[in-house]
Amino acid sequence: MSPTTLPIGLEHGHVTFLGAGPGDPGLLTLRAVEALGNADVLVAEPEVLDVVRTHARRNVTVLDTDTGASPDTPQLKVVDGTSTTSGIPASKDAANIVMEAARGGRRVVRAVSGDPGLDAYAAGEMLACAAAGVPFEVVPGVAAAVGVPAYAGVPLRDAEGADVRFVDARTASARCWTEVGASDGTVVVSAALDSVGAAAGELVAAGRKPDTPMTVTVAGTTTRQRTWCATLGTIAQTLKQAKVLPSPEGGRPVIAVVGERSSAAQREQLSWFESKPLFGWKVLVPRTKEQAASLSDQLRSYGAVPHEVPTIAVEPPRTPQQMERAVKGLVTGRYEWIAFTSVNAVKAVREKFEEYGLDARAFAGIKVAAVGEQTAKALIAFGVKPDLVPSGEQSAAGLLEDWPPYDPVFDPIDRVFLPRADIATETLVAGLIELGWEVDDVTAYRTVRASPPPADTREAIKGGGFDAVLFTSSSTVRNLVGIAGKPHNVTVIACIGPATAKTAEEHGLRVDVMSPEPSVHRLAEALAEFGLRRRASALEAGDPVTRPSERRPGSRRRRTTT
Repeated sequence: MSPTTLPIGLEHGHVTFLGAGPGDPGLLTLRAVEALGNADVLVAEPEVLDVVRTHARRNVTVLDTDTGASPDTPQLKVVDGTSTTSGIPASKDAANIVMEAARGGRRVVRAVSGDPGLDAYAAGEMLACAAAGVPFEVVPGVAAAVGVPAYAGVPLRDAEGADVRFVDARTASARCWTEVGASDGTVVVSAALDSVGAAAGELVAAGRKPDTPMTVTVAGTTTRQRTWCATLGTIAQTLKQAKVLPSPEGGRPVIAVVGERSSAAQREQLSWFESKPLFGWKVLVPRTKEQAASLSDQLRSYGAVPHEVPTIAVEPPRTPQQMERAVKGLVTGRYEWIAFTSVNAVKAVREKFEEYGLDARAFAGIKVAAVGEQTAKALIAFGVKPDLVPSGEQSAAGLLEDWPPYDPVFDPIDRVFLPRADIATETLVAGLIELGWEVDDVTAYRTVRASPPPADTREAIKGGGFDAVLFTSSSTVRNLVGIAGKPHNVTVIACIGPATAKTAEEHGLRVDVMSPEPSVHRLAEALAEFGLRRRASALEAGDPVTRPSERRPGSRRRRTTT
């Protein structure tokens, strides 16, 4: 029986102490996701709230332990954005908050950074629950001292099984430093950025050689991760030369690894995370939110930080009668084919089906065509497998190349239902008519320019805050420039095809990357290939690997298209 299905007391409820890992949302365990999905109340530290709340139910009560306005009255928030104040005690003691939240039989998840036992000192809260008779369980998480070195390409042990010691520099005693200094094993030090030099000094004073390799990683497992390689004797100077210290952000937590396994030579070969082609790049994705999701996932796999800015809003047609007649015609056998040219078209038809109480069975006997991989996936999710997807170019022209001419012998009906946007071109309609088909060209949805993004996003677009922008159509170019302004000249411009590139150039933009075929996924691949070449060139020249947004305006060399 899963722990989430265990019976709980009506009075005491149940508490799950859950480790959220060191920062990467992908490091949550399956058990953690299950517990979050069953939680009535989520008590989370600010740094992990965004990581865990994604997996919680929509109406879960969320308590951020960073009380904000009042130091004595924690505020409870609901995931959908509305706020309420819970009747929890006016105390900042986390154990009291957790136990009070569990009253009435509620399931509480207490989420902490890293692992509850190694990173968060949660044992005190567990003991309080035990003393009060509140049942609890512990879901381990990836500890920062283990996960961060793995993401930095720094193995902690080798085949010989070297000793590994973990030290928290904030609480380490003189005896602790003496013991780890006398050891020749690997030492993993949790510290603040501005205290790394002092920790290195403690190890040298305790007997470690000054030339012992040391790596320091900040923001580990996130796309802000950065690692410096040095020795115990040079780390302070290395951070100073990198202009990392002194800094107002010197209090940021870091993980330092001391020992032969952290040598720079090995890290160059094992640094899999920071060497991703678009690592840390902030990429603007100007599409509707539904369309941007899969593209953003792909960009994240390359190490990028996608920022979705809708440039087009989709609205129902002004006169829905035409669409209603066409959907009824599907059921009565009016059409031989239905052709979907976008995900939005699939969505519009599906919503109309649900309105009439229909499902995918209404497509029985009708041939279905789809343009594009995402459109085909949307149909499959609806329960409909397309009969025709272009074998070549994923466009109206590509669909026409594979579309069969009307044959009165084999085709009992000569009519095609084409649900599209109000601004769609006539290429497909004209081509189908030329092949002998009758076409019901129906406005299934309208596309309108979206509202401008927030002021800070507009400023980042115009000021060079983004490393790249992906344009997936001419309309995304026109609409983004219209609602947010023209991207800065340090921003890499990537276009899905020649027509989109021409529109970008007409708006004064230099096109750096062009997809080899009109596919959003091939466009993302082309940008990743561009990033790899850029990284390789910097390393070959002996230059530091930087993001486009880190370069000074005017120093940027002209780039070639791919």
